[in-house]
Amino acid sequence: MGRRCRIKKKVMIVDDDPSILIVIRELLEPEGFEVTIVDCGMDCIEEIKKGFRGVILMDIMMPVMDGWDTIKEIVDRGYAAGNIIAILTAKDVPDQKMEGLKEYVIDYMTKPFDPKELVANVKEYFAYLK
Repeated sequence: MGRRCRIKKKVMIVDDDPSILIVIRELLEPEGFEVTIVDCGMDCIEEIKKGFRGVILMDIMMPVMDGWDTIKEIVDRGYAAGNIIAILTAKDVPDQKMEGLKEYVIDYMTKPFDPKELVANVKEYFAYLK
């Protein structure tokens, strides 16, 4: 009988705060996730363009291209398939820009976050990826 290869579960963290990038990576890597960190929306698009498929934890408030504009760009370029997007932001309430993008966002979490809950949520998101 052949052995099945275990494919690493990939997570991309998109946030302009370096401390958030480091903390979340340190939470997820020991759980077996392959973590990519980027600090802006355009870098997120570039990683997807290069073949990233997995869970994307997206900040909303970022300079130049905010999280909503980044999600819109992902959708407009046809990159939504194979990716699960969850918002991780300091904004307690979604703004008007979320309208029209709700169907592409699986969750809306606020900072500060509970580390155990974040890890549990990320694990759950992979059930939606085929």
